[in-house]
Amino acid sequence: MQNGDSKKKFDFDALLRDNIRKLKPYRCARDDYQNGVLLDANENLYGPPVDFTKMKLPPFNCYPDPHQAKLKKLYADWRKVDADQIFVGVGSDEAIDMLMRMVCVPAKDSILICPPTYGMYKVSSAVNDLKVISVPLTEDFQIRPKEILKAVNDTTKLIWLCSPNNPTANDIDEKLIVEVLESDFKGLVVVDEAYVDFSPRGSLAPWTKKYPQLVVLQTFSKSWGLAGVRCGVAISSPDVVGYMNRIKAPYNMNVITSKVVRECLENLPKMLQTVEEIKKEKKRVKAALEAIPHVIKVFPSSSNFFLFRVKSHSKEIYRTIAESGVVIRYRGDNYGCSECLRATVGRPEDNDAFLKKFKEVIAKVVKA
Repeated sequence: MQNGDSKKKFDFDALLRDNIRKLKPYRCARDDYQNGVLLDANENLYGPPVDFTKMKLPPFNCYPDPHQAKLKKLYADWRKVDADQIFVGVGSDEAIDMLMRMVCVPAKDSILICPPTYGMYKVSSAVNDLKVISVPLTEDFQIRPKEILKAVNDTTKLIWLCSPNNPTANDIDEKLIVEVLESDFKGLVVVDEAYVDFSPRGSLAPWTKKYPQLVVLQTFSKSWGLAGVRCGVAISSPDVVGYMNRIKAPYNMNVITSKVVRECLENLPKMLQTVEEIKKEKKRVKAALEAIPHVIKVFPSSSNFFLFRVKSHSKEIYRTIAESGVVIRYRGDNYGCSECLRATVGRPEDNDAFLKKFKEVIAKVVKA
């Protein structure tokens, strides 16, 4: 173009897919507050079972193992499945998105979720231009198999269940999951088990040998204390996992993440010891919360966090306690969670700080 000629305006918005233009991104804990006692993201504040401060770094000049055979073998042995049933990726979120891309046709197919539940299912469905069918949980946060099976149709390729559920913290009754698995539904049934190591029921991973349509998602972000390395796992039939491995980027698992995760898997007893310490603290925090008059209910928890309901002013309490240095999560805008807050169970000093500030803030906000 010669000097003096007017430049044509580049209209990037016109290139965007309509569903992307309308996308509401996932709102994570760090979008709101970054400093203080952070009890809003359900992380393991005790940290991983291995001290990596003096870790010898692997060489960076070569690509990582695209198959992650050693990692998968260690994980499969722990979960009592076969190595060819294991997919590893960048957190559980890679598997969530991949499952949708693998079996769903954009602008045609649908998924089913049971709110209140993990927000990424809905975000990933929007990215992939899929319709979302919602069948809410019961008042005690259990799934409703009959209603689920009535709601699905020929376009529904995935049913998403979360157990223990986020944000409600409870286990989904296994009998209800079986009812869905043994139905005539022809799609995949996904059970997200991010918090399963805190649950008394144990993982459903061995069920994948009986139910080839079952996909179990797990993560190293919670019980393992490795949220920062971003490693998630999908466990399913070899057919399902085989196609996931075809779709993934060749080197989706970097060498540092792989080394850290493998070393942690070789220190399983230490992780389990930390989980028991968190459970012990959970009992103490639960009793303390239930003794606070402004707390109406502390819901049952099989996770490393609590959902609890206050009489009033939940949002003001959330904001005020965060501004005073202790960050929990507001969940009052989730289905069935009016006036609810969510708090991670941290170390004793974290929990003490939370309980102290919580009482002070209630006294300040409720009387104001």
